[in-house]
Amino acid sequence: MLTDSGSEMARIANELRAQSDDTEAVLRKTSKYAVDTLPGAEYATVTLVTGGKIESPVIVGDLGGQADELQRTLGEGPCVRAAVDSETVWIDDMRVETRWPRFAPAAADLGIASMACFCLYIDGNDFGALNVHSTTPGAFDRDARLVGELFAAHAATAFGAVREKEQLRAALTSRDLIGQAKGMLMERYQIDATAAFSLLARLSQDSNTKLVEIAARIIEAGPGS
Repeated sequence: MLTDSGSEMARIANELRAQSDDTEAVLRKTSKYAVDTLPGAEYATVTLVTGGKIESPVIVGDLGGQADELQRTLGEGPCVRAAVDSETVWIDDMRVETRWPRFAPAAADLGIASMACFCLYIDGNDFGALNVHSTTPGAFDRDARLVGELFAAHAATAFGAVREKEQLRAALTSRDLIGQAKGMLMERYQIDATAAFSLLARLSQDSNTKLVEIAARIIEAGPGS
């Protein structure tokens, strides 16, 4: 079963990389695939912890979104634990869960009976988790959790690849903007490339503004300003 599941998850990860051009798209597709392929999953969310801020950029099913909102409001729950501690966290029966004494009864009242949360990625101080929910107690047995871990690992690889593509695009865009601004300064003040870059750097430092933002302002202002 796990061998077949591993092949299927690898295929899905390849599709995620091929079909997704931005991180939100890959997370949205990851969540949908989770509901479609993981045994017991009825709802899915992605929890991101960025600079201490908890967000849920992707939600499949209202109950999943309400569970994430509960965790943000109460400041406790399994999703953040799975993200930050890089471990799989599951709840077999929300009604008798004791690790999160405020979250568990509130989630049970919503109709969520069991959950499984898988670490999705860790990058510096940023963390992520893929979470699946069910209205049935004990929905995620050992095999389901192992399949979920396989899926999360492959999804994390796809997510990382898409993030790298985004960062590369951003870097190329920044380089182009800075180069264009340098050219405008060279023409305006009859200076060479080194002097133009030094001027950009000084403007950036003096205004405490990113270099690429200074470059964008110069371009927007036009050659005659």
